Amino acid sequence: MVALLTELAALESPTDDPQATGRVLDRLTWELGRTSCTVRRLRGRESAGFLVAHPAPRVRRKPLQLLVGHCDTVWPVGTQREMPVQVVEDQIRGPGVFDMKGGLVQMIFALRALRELRCDPPATPVVLINSDEETGSADSRRTTVRLAQRAARAFVLEPAYGTSGKLKTSRKAVGEFEVVIRGRAAHAGLSPGEGTSAVLELSHQIQRLFAMNNPAQGISVNVGTIDGGVGPNVVAPEVRARVDVRVRTLADAARVESAIRALEPVDPKTSIHVSGSFGHPPLEPVPRNRTLWEQARSLGRQIGIDLEEAAVGGASDGNIISQYTATLDGLGAVGDGAHAPHEYVLASKLSERAALVALLLAAPLRVNEDRP
Repeated sequence: MVALLTELAALESPTDDPQATGRVLDRLTWELGRTSCTVRRLRGRESAGFLVAHPAPRVRRKPLQLLVGHCDTVWPVGTQREMPVQVVEDQIRGPGVFDMKGGLVQMIFALRALRELRCDPPATPVVLINSDEETGSADSRRTTVRLAQRAARAFVLEPAYGTSGKLKTSRKAVGEFEVVIRGRAAHAGLSPGEGTSAVLELSHQIQRLFAMNNPAQGISVNVGTIDGGVGPNVVAPEVRARVDVRVRTLADAARVESAIRALEPVDPKTSIHVSGSFGHPPLEPVPRNRTLWEQARSLGRQIGIDLEEAAVGGASDGNIISQYTATLDGLGAVGDGAHAPHEYVLASKLSERAALVALLLAAPLRVNEDRP
């Protein structure tokens, strides 16, 4: 497992470099083929595309269960010159090892274990590995939704939370909005009174946006970037702000989005234009997801793992999948440093987490009556 992870990490795979990322998909295609899987490689419009695989032969009309991951990283090609892939005692270090190539290795070895033990799972494992997750999964989302709608359950091999390896049973919805303020330009020295400052109006609206924060309720609203104006000697005719919003529930998403779209100008000579939406719904602890978590916790005890759960603010493809079927996230590698220079995976945890995934795939299906 360590050898495969270091090999995958050495193949640098930033989302915006389809040629580089394609080499990882090639390697994964070969590895899944070795695990007696039939693999389809689908092209992406902007990305390197994605893989859909299942053990061969596939039994018709048998339920399916999803194994989900991504091979793209946030690290540009060349990062390894400063952040080399290396094994130091129990740590496997390097760009992408934790988020989330370690999870892909665990996925492959779980499937290999089922094959070698001649275990016939109650639902056919279907693997979905994309190469555009870090930028929102635009190319792969349609296929993700289609498979999720057919799946009895889904296991997401994103990294576990914290060095104790907590599974992720709740993720926030993520919204991105742009607020554009339009005023009227004028010379700031000769005729400032003839202008209407979009910058001044935005300063009022920023206060309103930050007032929407409610940490106790899990609502965060952040104005992250501001851009606009012409120059210091011009009353700004237009300015725009990018806003990140995170909430725990669909109800809160609807309410906060409505409040952002309802912003009214303080100065009636300005206008406000809002665009954007929630690109990722929340992964909520609904009954079917709780059932899957309890099943995982019970199976973990059988192999000596005392699993814990966590609610996190970041989104994954699990947010999308959970709208359609029972979903459990954070089944990937145990380590730390996602998107950070100290990124690493604990080698000693790889095999036990792969065993947990294999047990989950082999576990009986539970009645799923909670579909939306």
